[in-house]
Amino acid sequence: MSSWETKPSAWSGVLAGLGIAVPGGVEAFVGETAATSLVLAVTPALAVPLLVVLHRGQALESGRFGAVAYLVNLIGLGLFGGAAFSLNAVLFFAEGVRPAAPSVVLLLGSALVFAVGSVLFGASMLRAGVYPPVPVWGYAVLLAVFAVAARLPDGPLTSLLHVLVGVSLVWLAVAVLSRPAVGAAG
Repeated sequence: MSSWETKPSAWSGVLAGLGIAVPGGVEAFVGETAATSLVLAVTPALAVPLLVVLHRGQALESGRFGAVAYLVNLIGLGLFGGAAFSLNAVLFFAEGVRPAAPSVVLLLGSALVFAVGSVLFGASMLRAGVYPPVPVWGYAVLLAVFAVAARLPDGPLTSLLHVLVGVSLVWLAVAVLSRPAVGAAG
């Protein structure tokens, strides 16, 4: 992947990580606000380019398993990102509106696909050995817990989880930025 593709994707990952960590830290002290909710609503979209560049950076080393793990994670991120947007940018502002049973099942299903995809893609990154192991473990474990914990009420533990997930994403994005670019110069 050339530098002109890699750098913007990695910087998008930095923004995604900060967009999870900073609101999570703020919410530990002031609770959920409209501003933190809106930032959290858009971060999954910012994470997509990071996922793409992480996969492209290890595609040869991770092989077929990595490709399948990437696909499951990408689909899960799309589903979970849509759920996060709906919960944080729509339902947050709709007083007294609660999702109906079928919606709850779909929201839980999106979290499950995202959790499984994160574990699989994290395992592919660990096997490939391209990225630092600490944030990769964070990706594999913390993102799965993050998806499942999305249904929990906000509190100190969920805020800490937001911060740790954000730090893992920023660390991975910085690892991508520190690798030499491959391919045609842009």
